[in-house]
Amino acid sequence: MRPLHIALAALVAAVWGVNFVVVELGLAHFPPLLFSVLRFLVAALPAVFFVGRPTVAWKYILGVGLALGVAKFGLLFIGMDRGMPAGLSSLVLQVQAVFTALFAALVLSERPGRTRVLGMGVALAGIGVAAADEGAGGPVLAFVLVILAAACWGVSNVITRKAAPSDSLNFMVWVSTVPVLPLLALSLLFEGWDRDADALAALDWSGVGTVVYVAWISTVFGFAAWGFLLRHHPASSVAPFTLLVPVFGMSSAALLLGETVSPLRWCAAALLVGGVALTSLARPRRVAAPRLPEVQGAEEPQEARA
Repeated sequence: MRPLHIALAALVAAVWGVNFVVVELGLAHFPPLLFSVLRFLVAALPAVFFVGRPTVAWKYILGVGLALGVAKFGLLFIGMDRGMPAGLSSLVLQVQAVFTALFAALVLSERPGRTRVLGMGVALAGIGVAAADEGAGGPVLAFVLVILAAACWGVSNVITRKAAPSDSLNFMVWVSTVPVLPLLALSLLFEGWDRDADALAALDWSGVGTVVYVAWISTVFGFAAWGFLLRHHPASSVAPFTLLVPVFGMSSAALLLGETVSPLRWCAAALLVGGVALTSLARPRRVAAPRLPEVQGAEEPQEARA
């Protein structure tokens, strides 16, 4: 990769890492589901006029929109709203690589090799250490919600592989149109009209800034730049940069929010990042299709046709 492209990949990882801090700041202004609504509303509506028509079937757009937009981000924002720290969230969410490998084995017949299985085991050990650390002083339900968010991300990754979009920005913009109405309905049902209205009435420039960041910088710019890199370089060269996301996430949370990183959490980070690296970079093996037995007598002898 060119130095400029390496810098761009690192910048995207930084943007996505800092995004967790911005989400935590945004949750001080908005209920979690309403904040998710605003993220996708602001990201999608202006952009659909510039990206053209969808390049993949609507069933894939709807599938990813529900799994990623509604389930993954809804659970993540609720988990963080219930006390899951931003830095730890950026770390734990990376277990999506394990869920992606598991679901791909079930749905896409991608049999994990020994290296990938080892990586999954190491990553799960990291989750166990993080759970022990968080369980000692944090809300367990919030931790579980972020794990479930990672599982939903794994589902969306498998659907995205099936879709194989040629333009990742076009795909992400149209995916962002899907969660708006379902999330709004869930917000009105569980958070209530009064709470949503009060949050919007109290909107200030800092609240607007958090929405703009998560919508335009993290989503539109992030995925546009990532798609550009994937068009110019092999995925195996680009994908490892996602391992920098929890590094930037935990560092920015410590610097900007004053979050402390315990020795157990450092241990969990080392295990999880190392395990995700093994899981993500190891090549899956396709399950070989069973060979059909040779059909005897496909060409009947002359005497049989007589």
